[in-house]
Amino acid sequence: MRHSLTLLFFTSSLAFANPSPIPANPVQQLKLELAQVIAADAQLEILAEGFRWSEGPVAEPKTGDILFSDVPDNKVWRWNAKDGLTLYLSPSGHTGYVDEPSIKEGSNGLIFNQNNQLVLAQHGDRRLAVLTSVDTKGPVYQSLISSYQGKLLNSPNDLIQHSNGSYLFTDPPYGLKDGDDSKQKQLTFNGVYWLKGSDLSLITDQLSRPNGLALSPDEQWLYVANSDPQAAQWWKYPIAADGTVGEGQLFFDATAWVKSKPGLPDGLKVLPSGHLLATGPGGVLVFNAKGDHLGTIQTGVAAANVALSLDQQYLYITASNYLLRIKLKMQL
Repeated sequence: MRHSLTLLFFTSSLAFANPSPIPANPVQQLKLELAQVIAADAQLEILAEGFRWSEGPVAEPKTGDILFSDVPDNKVWRWNAKDGLTLYLSPSGHTGYVDEPSIKEGSNGLIFNQNNQLVLAQHGDRRLAVLTSVDTKGPVYQSLISSYQGKLLNSPNDLIQHSNGSYLFTDPPYGLKDGDDSKQKQLTFNGVYWLKGSDLSLITDQLSRPNGLALSPDEQWLYVANSDPQAAQWWKYPIAADGTVGEGQLFFDATAWVKSKPGLPDGLKVLPSGHLLATGPGGVLVFNAKGDHLGTIQTGVAAANVALSLDQQYLYITASNYLLRIKLKMQL
């Protein structure tokens, strides 16, 4: 179901009275290698605003349109340069699938799978689900997984697909009222999982707040963000040829920055070059595969997640109540 949304543009006097928190010069370069990813003078564009908490952006394969979640509002929005902002899915993640009380939040992470189907990490329904159709009555979803060893998942947060068709996802307690102390929390941990067909295996239960995740270009490493202010870190896990996952290794620790910069480790993407674009304290942090922090795209507000345009020329950023965009260097 699509609805048009008229965007209001403020006069210069009002904009002066309420200055935007988005920095005029957002790119903070720490190492020369950053120039391989983004120009020092690149600018952030505000494409849309007014959301309660924007999350999980993804480029639609057929159109290049950007879809993203507004988690508390239980909606998925669509943006393109021609039509601007339109409502795409409502509800997006709390549909009544779970028959017990939980926070009525919508989808978080979104991806398109190898069949070009939209797959959603649904907080309220506590599952991964595939969008099967959208008609006048609203969206229809098919559940992929909602439990582990007979217990309901907490609130799936972000997901990716392996080249073999399987899914990896994180399951923190953010969609449950009172988080870890929720009466509805059935699992004693917050996990990172691998779904192969109907077989769900636990990769790790050692992260306090597993959040965004991504694979290296050769799929030999899994990167996972931990969005805990007491342990604001990124971890990496080796993946063997037989699909087994090794012990986690600390990739980068930004805990010391949490008190002075907005945001926590959250969503991330890996470029073909191996560089990581990871939301965290201060905005979108750029790392190389060795874990060197090359610089930051400063967003001024907490950045939640990122998506690449189909041609990889632009990075789209969901940050607090904004949808932002910035131009990248072409990836060869």
